[in-house]
Amino acid sequence: MKIIDTEIPGLKFLEPNIFKDNRGKFIKTFNRNFFNEQGLDISIEESYYSISQKDVIRGMHFQTPPYHHSKIVYVPFGKIIDVVLDIRKKSPTYGKYFEIELSSENEKILIIPKGLAHGFKSLENNTNVSYLQTSVYSANNDEGIKYDSFNFNWDCKNPKLSHRDLSFKMLEEFNSPFIFGENS
Repeated sequence: MKIIDTEIPGLKFLEPNIFKDNRGKFIKTFNRNFFNEQGLDISIEESYYSISQKDVIRGMHFQTPPYHHSKIVYVPFGKIIDVVLDIRKKSPTYGKYFEIELSSENEKILIIPKGLAHGFKSLENNTNVSYLQTSVYSANNDEGIKYDSFNFNWDCKNPKLSHRDLSFKMLEEFNSPFIFGENS
């Protein structure tokens, strides 16, 4: 496994070891010992996945303290443009975003720390996105930033979004409870 840092502090992506033979592929997506050796203290509490059609945009999601979480995201089937937005006050990259293609072809895995909003656009029908999180879902702490409020070009003429995702606050209206270096 190889971990690569991004320009947003704490945000990383992983290029896993892939074992291929005549049967197909075997990919390890999480190894606690390896993560600990890399200084990533990640204890998985909840796991789920979504299946999305082409041009579905989901995001920009996060949970507030005390149910904030780190997240591991990968795509076992299909392809997405994954977008992560830094919403930590005092962060040198506050309001900046990182984008990466995650797919079943490139097998990259995103490691998202606490205090970042996460979303994606599905590039293919029936794309499966898997999530591993360090906290359980809390409806009272579930929030988001409106997908089109931080200058990211989603390159989508007719995006498909939930009413919930369309109701999120704009980035400039959001009073973030996250402070870089304190609750991350």
